[in-house]
Amino acid sequence: MRKRILSATLAAAMVMSLAACGGSKPAEATAAPAATEAPAETEAPAETEAETEAPAETEAETEAAAEPITLNIAYMPNYGSLWSVTTAINKGYFEEEGITVNMVEFADGPTIIAAMESGSIDMGYIGQGAHKLCVQGQAKIFALSHVSNGDALIGGPGVASMEDLKGKKVAYSSGTSSEDILNNALTKAGMTAADIVPVDMDASGIVTAMLSGGVDACATWSPNSLKIMEEVEGATKLADNLTFSDTTVSLASWIVTSKYAEENRDKILRFTRALYKAMDYAADENYEEVAGYVANQTKTDEESVYAQRGDADWLTGKEVAEGAEDGTVENYYKIQQDNFIASGQVEAEVPVADYVMLDLMVEAGK
Repeated sequence: MRKRILSATLAAAMVMSLAACGGSKPAEATAAPAATEAPAETEAPAETEAETEAPAETEAETEAAAEPITLNIAYMPNYGSLWSVTTAINKGYFEEEGITVNMVEFADGPTIIAAMESGSIDMGYIGQGAHKLCVQGQAKIFALSHVSNGDALIGGPGVASMEDLKGKKVAYSSGTSSEDILNNALTKAGMTAADIVPVDMDASGIVTAMLSGGVDACATWSPNSLKIMEEVEGATKLADNLTFSDTTVSLASWIVTSKYAEENRDKILRFTRALYKAMDYAADENYEEVAGYVANQTKTDEESVYAQRGDADWLTGKEVAEGAEDGTVENYYKIQQDNFIASGQVEAEVPVADYVMLDLMVEAGK
């Protein structure tokens, strides 16, 4: 798989690594005498060529006639969540698969999983933190979206180092990538949650608390992290995903419930095929165009969305399919799970294939 942002550091972390009609046209046969030197032979190839094209046309017509389906899709209002799915909408890739999507906004991954369990959402996008729920059997991953670098631990005025964080109020959102990056940063600095005053709140509350000075530091994700760094005077980025890229990997994925996966494989496959086409296009330096799609969906300004283009290693569908086949993708999820276990967020090891639909990722790329 081609690597753009995390190529070298992830390598260190992943050491494992039909001619029947030919004589049935008498009118054409009787017209042939004008070319007596080459009777039937000169016409047969043309008729054979026309007939060999027919099956391809029939197959295309069959694909185009796929049963129309409507899917309720959960997303979060940022570039990472929407880069591929909005491209698939705007480039017509879902339409090619007979899919209509209803887009539903959520604040975080755990809430999306809860909505899927209730039956109101068919498929959804999650960031790093919610993957632990997949390991625990609450959802299945059917497509890797990207390798993220959008999370950050940020200190406010007077908090310029991890040492300065001691005894300070730190806002985070439990069960999400916010909690993950906070835990990773504390561990790397030889600290624990007992060394700080953790304040659990939702994603929007974190931004408000930092802007108002209600907390001293925070752990959050893009675009909130970008907004805080831009608007809080004296803010310092203490850590991001690349800080830990020698030992861990931050993933974003598309998921469904286990029940939905069992009953709707064809729908998931069709969605993934369209998603792959979108990823191939969006990852190919078309960031400005894609930012426009995302800004339209989130009703935010295009410039701030475009600023998020550096938040990840944007994988193509081809890379995901090939990586699922050669073991690279499985290794990503294995590294992720190992870190969940090491941090106590997951109790016991689970085979990656139990919750990651690697075979579907491969099939969608065929």
